[in-house]
Amino acid sequence: MTIFEAIRHDHDIQRELLDKLVQSSGDTKNRDELFKAVRKELEVHANAEERHFYKPLISTDMMQEHSRHGIAEHHEIDELIEELEDTEYDSSAWLKIAKKLKHKVEHHLEDEEHTFFQLAGKTLSEKQKTELASDYETYMKKNR
Repeated sequence: MTIFEAIRHDHDIQRELLDKLVQSSGDTKNRDELFKAVRKELEVHANAEERHFYKPLISTDMMQEHSRHGIAEHHEIDELIEELEDTEYDSSAWLKIAKKLKHKVEHHLEDEEHTFFQLAGKTLSEKQKTELASDYETYMKKNR
């Protein structure tokens, strides 16, 4: 498995969780469980991605700006998560913020999968792609 396949697998998990989250309603156990799952998944994924994907790429000229952009988007996603934490589940604002989070995450995932991966694929060797995947997956398993 390559780093791209490992990350794409987790992106699919994020998309599924976010779809379910924005379909949840009110101050319910379901919404609470989904939100906690989304928050944990996004947090662990961002940390793993920054350590085992962006960090090895940020030192290359072609990838530096893209890596910084990806990290900045992770911070924007963190801020939306914080907004959700500070908003009551049954507030109409909660669902608006959740939809904004879903949109932001999906935009980020599309950027990575359609631009970042192609450029990174030209930068990393085949050995690096599999080693990074192994390190990434080990981190994810340990921290999920």
